[in-house]
Amino acid sequence: MAKEWPLWEVFIRSKQGLNHKHVGSLRAADSQMALENARDVYTRRSEGISIWVVESNSVHANDPADADAYFEPSDTKIYRHPTFYDVPDGVKHM
Repeated sequence: MAKEWPLWEVFIRSKQGLNHKHVGSLRAADSQMALENARDVYTRRSEGISIWVVESNSVHANDPADADAYFEPSDTKIYRHPTFYDVPDGVKHM
């Protein structure tokens, strides 16, 4: 039985965007193959400007059941909310 290739998560930055967005997953033997396959599968209409691939076993996430432990404390830190700050007119991408 053949060994299965690792699973990779694919992130694309669009020409109009400032951040990479998760667009899907694929299997590839290595990072170069993952990049090439991601280009072929997820950027067929030339919408991307940058591709990131990350081996899925390198992605770590919290359990959604523990969301309160991760996100509840930020509600008590009102200084983190942008309502207290004036953004100058010349500042873009906020």
